[in-house]
Amino acid sequence: MKETVVVAIGGNSIITDNDSQSISHQLSAIKLMVKPIADIIEEGYNVVLTHGNGPQVGLELQRSEIANQHNQVPLMPLVNCVANTQGGIGYLIQQCLQNELRSRKVQRNVVTVLTQVEVDSADPSFKKPSKPIGSFFSLEEKNTLQQENPTWSFVEDSGRGYRRVVPSPTPMNIVELNTIMQLIENQNVVIAIGGGGIPVVSTIENEVSLLSGVDAVIDKDLSTELLARTLNADILLITTGVENVAVNFGKPTQKSLGEVTVNEIEEYKKEGHFPAGSMLPKIDAALSFVRSGGQRAIITLPEKLLPALRNETGTHIIS
Repeated sequence: MKETVVVAIGGNSIITDNDSQSISHQLSAIKLMVKPIADIIEEGYNVVLTHGNGPQVGLELQRSEIANQHNQVPLMPLVNCVANTQGGIGYLIQQCLQNELRSRKVQRNVVTVLTQVEVDSADPSFKKPSKPIGSFFSLEEKNTLQQENPTWSFVEDSGRGYRRVVPSPTPMNIVELNTIMQLIENQNVVIAIGGGGIPVVSTIENEVSLLSGVDAVIDKDLSTELLARTLNADILLITTGVENVAVNFGKPTQKSLGEVTVNEIEEYKKEGHFPAGSMLPKIDAALSFVRSGGQRAIITLPEKLLPALRNETGTHIIS
């Protein structure tokens, strides 16, 4: 068995655009997405998968709001939307990856762990929402939605349009960590902390620590880094929409990054090259993982997993 690799798949790899939101579209995207994952499993890597759910949570919220407006169906809390999409996406990935491995005659079980992640109830993000979820909207669509939902907040997302933003507290503790570790030790391919995990807070009642859900969406990349670090994984591999991280993105002076040190990335970060809500959480996760002792963090396209692990492409952040 080669190194343990924690792979983060973005929610936008599953819903690629606003015209591809149906379950059949998502299933088609996942069937393609699992092929490079199967490649690295077949190569002998011990793989743990995480995934985003931003677009799917947005759809789940929209369904709940429409049902409430037209049929008085009770609104679904955001935390339940996170849990529902974690299970639903995990099911699709689990099934597709298992089928792909079986077609290659690779004998590995795939299992999804519905994962809670503890956050601090006093986290400042609850007062200042920042996490983009759901579809992209034009300025006109955003203004209409803002009028209809005055409590909502929006942000412009990397020139692609406007998205709703919700609280995104820092992940502190993975509740099901011991279960995940036991599954990995028994050679299972584990899908965990989908969508950053189901956000929960802990309260003490009668000297017992009890958990309860809280309305937020935890950043998937930060939770993935926490998982990779606590598992003592060798490599953190974060997928995104570009083959390499770039500085001066979209400008004539754009420069793609190959292998870079933590100090070099820190300098680029200080210069403001990485947008918040887009590339910045990935950079922060990569920096934290390598600083905590990980061999390397890699950022690249989902279809480039094996070439990236062979050091043929991607941005590699090393100590």
